[in-house]
Amino acid sequence: MSIGAADLLTLARKSVRATALHTEARKPFRFLLCGDPGLVAELRALFLHSEPDANVPSDAPSTIETIDPLRRPTVPAPDARCVIFLGRPGDLAGARMDLLERLRLPIFALTVDPAAAPAFPPSAPLRGAVAEYAVPRIDRESLRVKFFAHLIERCKGIEVAVGRRLPVLRESVAGKLTRDAASSALKVAAASAMVDNVPMLGIVLGAMASAGDIVAITGIQIVLMLQIGAAYGKDPDVARVWELLPVVGGGLGWRALAREVSGFIPVAGVAIKGAIAYAGTIVVGEGVTVYYEHGSHMTAAQAAQLYDEKKRHAMQFARDLYTRMSKKNP
Repeated sequence: MSIGAADLLTLARKSVRATALHTEARKPFRFLLCGDPGLVAELRALFLHSEPDANVPSDAPSTIETIDPLRRPTVPAPDARCVIFLGRPGDLAGARMDLLERLRLPIFALTVDPAAAPAFPPSAPLRGAVAEYAVPRIDRESLRVKFFAHLIERCKGIEVAVGRRLPVLRESVAGKLTRDAASSALKVAAASAMVDNVPMLGIVLGAMASAGDIVAITGIQIVLMLQIGAAYGKDPDVARVWELLPVVGGGLGWRALAREVSGFIPVAGVAIKGAIAYAGTIVVGEGVTVYYEHGSHMTAAQAAQLYDEKKRHAMQFARDLYTRMSKKNP
């Protein structure tokens, strides 16, 4: 069964609902800011005005609300997603965090100290919990690695809407969307590989499963590309995929490799195929992000280097898993 890139796109695009993506891009949300007034103003400006050439919707300012914890009702607005408390060294210790904890929202305590080394918690705060982040200043470079990433982790289901309205968060949003899509692709590929490696069942259903997982994973990648585009202010339109065709086309090779490799190692092939699916989707997501960030596609060398890096990690994961399974079943 031979399927070309155009055929894959035609099949996969049937499962993509542009109306659902439009709705996703316009979901309401709100970040609640409090603490030092000067730092609150700086962060608000970073969220709303740091990317002057970005396409920012007119309702973006309504997503950032400044609150006074001493006067704030104990029940937040239904679209509130987190509280960001901003302070100088020592401010957190004297703050009435108990009032913020009653809101039952994740609380990001951002301490700005130019003299201190950056410090971050290992994971984002849970509802009603406080996590402190120390940074030298309020700017993109100081916040993007951990603070922005953790903030987006607490925006499940509204990632596209956050990126569309707050340009400084778009790269972090694209990263989260890419990881989520890659996890979905891994599950699809692993399930297909399990069918291929079951005696008789693989013979009967193997070709169908292989074709099915290619279409399903391509569909995941198309949705990912449209989600990232929407986060960067582009209207989600399936026709837009054609301008990103070099990214999709670059992803076809890893699927063929995944099928070949999985055929050589009956047990470990499941892990290998799933891991390669994960790596391939990461490449697609990062390729689209580079396109919207810089206005040009990744070079062939950049794409190859990124793919090789992800594939190497995937293969090591598969070898380790196969070794552990072999020891348990000598």
